[in-house]
Amino acid sequence: MSRTVKSLWGAAALVLVAGCSSGGAAEGDRATPSSPPATTSPPASSAPAPSSAPAARVTVAGTLTEDLESPWGVAVLPDGDLLVASRDERTVTRVDGRSGAKTPLGEVPGVVPGGEGGLLGLAVRDGFVYAYLTAESDNRIIRMRYGGGPGDRLGPPEAILTGIPKGNVHNGGRIAFGPDGMLYAGTGERGETGLAQDRRSLGGKILRMTPAGDPAPGNPFPGSPVYSYGHRNVQGLAWDADGRLWAAEFGQTTWDELNLIEPGRNYGWPEAEGRAGDPAFVDPVAQWRTSDASPSGIAYADGAIWMAGLRGERLWRVPLSGATTAGEPRAFLTEEYGRLRTVVAAGDGRLWVTTSETDTRGTPQDGDDRILRLDVR
Repeated sequence: MSRTVKSLWGAAALVLVAGCSSGGAAEGDRATPSSPPATTSPPASSAPAPSSAPAARVTVAGTLTEDLESPWGVAVLPDGDLLVASRDERTVTRVDGRSGAKTPLGEVPGVVPGGEGGLLGLAVRDGFVYAYLTAESDNRIIRMRYGGGPGDRLGPPEAILTGIPKGNVHNGGRIAFGPDGMLYAGTGERGETGLAQDRRSLGGKILRMTPAGDPAPGNPFPGSPVYSYGHRNVQGLAWDADGRLWAAEFGQTTWDELNLIEPGRNYGWPEAEGRAGDPAFVDPVAQWRTSDASPSGIAYADGAIWMAGLRGERLWRVPLSGATTAGEPRAFLTEEYGRLRTVVAAGDGRLWVTTSETDTRGTPQDGDDRILRLDVR
């Protein structure tokens, strides 16, 4: 399918229906054959039965901004403007949420890009910009003062958590504040699979900490920031309307996962990839063949989890229903805009979605990378 890009706000809106074809550039260390659609039931040879609920509609209203270099993390400021991290350029750029005008805020010291590492996730809280980054010896989380006024720049970095294992692959990198006011981080096991099961290591985990970087009160392992373990490479974190934490995770050769996170639980890697049916592990709520997803950022909006796919080059919608289950996943934007890295809820039925064609694994075209504005109905 050709990639058609609508880059002007005044362009005719493009209404898309769900699609499930596979394809796209490889992500990480995997190589898989063509595959069936996503499933929220145990793997089978046929696709899930169609949902009786009305199909969602996604309208691409236009492009907010373009010509971004290796965009990764996105954080929304109180006034609706966006902060965007460049993984490889090590910079943070402010993007006006209405006009798309870009204002460079400066380069973040100490970032050492390489492979899947660099300047990754961003979050904002109480006058600070938080960043997850790859340094010389490790992955770490820092915070920088930022007033947010005209002409303001980022303050000097203060490391609040160090010692997260780094590698050429599987660096994790997503950070977000939860409804409890604590800072959460998704990490990877840097390709050293045993780290995921080692609760003394910060690799292959979801971490929970105070805004100052200390282990959060009530964590399942006293004195540790580890919140859940047995993860391969977590790059998506989001909370639903009931305050439940969801996480997207890269599989290896078979299944990518969407997990409902429970404190202290083991999510199976490397003993399990996808559903194992082993009571020692928590099975994913939904899973995808790796060629259909390679999930990165996720967001909650319109009663569903929205998941950006890199290798899958599509945006997945997973409607939530019941206490721990999900409805049938549906795909949008399939192979229309290339690799999708981050999705952010913008309120009022809108999403921001960033492409990721300039990350060395895509095939960038004029205007890449860009932030798309989506209307959801």
